[in-house]
Amino acid sequence: MNTDPISDFLTRIRNAQMARHSIVEIPASNLKKKITEILYQKGYISKYIFQETENKQGVIKIALKYDAVTKLPAIREIERESRPGLRKYSGSTEIKRVKGGLGIAIVSTSKGVMTDKEAKANKVGGEVLCHIF
Repeated sequence: MNTDPISDFLTRIRNAQMARHSIVEIPASNLKKKITEILYQKGYISKYIFQETENKQGVIKIALKYDAVTKLPAIREIERESRPGLRKYSGSTEIKRVKGGLGIAIVSTSKGVMTDKEAKANKVGGEVLCHIF
C-alpha cells in the first residue's frame, strides 16, 4: 500500500532517469495527470499518454527527456515539498521561487493544479506539492 501517491510518482521518475530509461509507467490519478501535463508544458518531458487498463485506474506512460549532447536528464532535481505528515501551504505572495526562478513549483490551489508563477498571477495560494529544476 502506498501512502503518498505523489511521492511515488516523483520517485518513479527520479529512479527511471537515474537508470537512463526512456519510458516510465505510473499508475494514474487525476492529480498525477495534471502534474504530467504541467511537466510536458514546461518542457521537462518529451511525451506522455494516458492508457486505460482493465481496472478503472489506468496508467500514465511518460517519455523522459534527455539532452542530446550531454545525455543528462531534463529534470535535474525533483523533490516533494508538502507531504502527508507535514503539509506546506503558502499564500500567493509567500510562494518561494525555485532556484532563483529557474525551476518551477507545482501548487494545488482552489482553482486547480498550477505552477507557482500561474498561482502568483491568479493571486491564489495553496499546497506546494513539489519543486522541479
